[in-house]
Amino acid sequence: MPVPNTSQEVSIYSPEAGLVFSTRSFTKKKKKTPCPWCFLIPSAMASSSFSSSYSTATIALVLLLLVLLGSSSAQLSTNFYSKTCPKLLTTVQSVVKSAVSKEKRIGASLLRLHFHDCFVNGCDGSILLDDTSSFTGEKTAGPNKGSVRGYNVIDDIKSEVEDVCPGVVSCADITTIAARDSVVLLGGLGWDVKLGRRDSKTASLDAANSGVIPPPNSTLSNLVNRFQAVGLSTKDMVVLSGSHTIGQARCVSFRTRIYSETNIDSSFAKTRQGSCPLTAGSGDNNLAPLDVQSPTVFDNKYYKNLINQKGLLHSDQVLHNGGSTDSLVEKYSKDSDSFDSDFAAAMIKMGDISPLTGSSGEIRKNCRKVNS
Repeated sequence: MPVPNTSQEVSIYSPEAGLVFSTRSFTKKKKKTPCPWCFLIPSAMASSSFSSSYSTATIALVLLLLVLLGSSSAQLSTNFYSKTCPKLLTTVQSVVKSAVSKEKRIGASLLRLHFHDCFVNGCDGSILLDDTSSFTGEKTAGPNKGSVRGYNVIDDIKSEVEDVCPGVVSCADITTIAARDSVVLLGGLGWDVKLGRRDSKTASLDAANSGVIPPPNSTLSNLVNRFQAVGLSTKDMVVLSGSHTIGQARCVSFRTRIYSETNIDSSFAKTRQGSCPLTAGSGDNNLAPLDVQSPTVFDNKYYKNLINQKGLLHSDQVLHNGGSTDSLVEKYSKDSDSFDSDFAAAMIKMGDISPLTGSSGEIRKNCRKVNS
């Protein structure tokens, strides 16, 4: 069935949050949502005279399965706290704005914090939990230790939010909003954040170490597979990788690339070698910008860098290395509006990964520990 093409303005200003996201518009396709569960419905039920041979129990089972399949995402909404915490968005934005004004890098850190939370058992705030006597959390996992930052900003936001509406807003939702606000404050396009997540009551070091978070030496196939495992497409993967237009990486994560790989601009590699010694253990934590052109501005220059073989991480450059994703990289390098709109859509989709809703989980009082 042909999909109609309609041009519309993005919802890019939130009066409640006081954030002006952008004045750009983009074209969106209105897609008819497929019915992934239709195979469960007996074909006879499509007609007005389906057979009475289908028992009441069978029909009830089908209806129950439909409810279960769509329940969690359906409980997230952009106005979830409109009555219970009307000052939520302005409160979060104020704290994030203050943090970013002091250190722009923290915006990238908050965005990454949300990503690392969602890829391990869903967007449930589990990454924020400190270790306890009953479990070892995710903070010391390989992908997180020494690199994931921003926990203190989430603490500050939670404290402010608890002052205006105690016991109402989850740490998982705070992390999600903070990621959006960080993108906006650094020049990116905004989006309406779906809310209603609840917080996990545990965390898992093993889950965080299991490979679900793609490492910086990932192959293209590993990136595709890891994103597909959480319901994100190859296109989502390429556009979300564009978050590397802001932030920095440690020498230990790109040392092999700048000394051993051939698909890298020689002058770029030499510059990076100046602060990242070849010897392992020497300068491991020295930082370099992921986007050599504009590391504190959320734009599409990351993709331009890849075309010029100036991707800092191996997992960056594989996106444009004669493979299946080259065309997407080239598209985003030329079309900043497409990048912005597709990034916003993919962030909303990522925020839908396995949320705890309804009576599952809890609303933590302190983001670092479960309620007693």
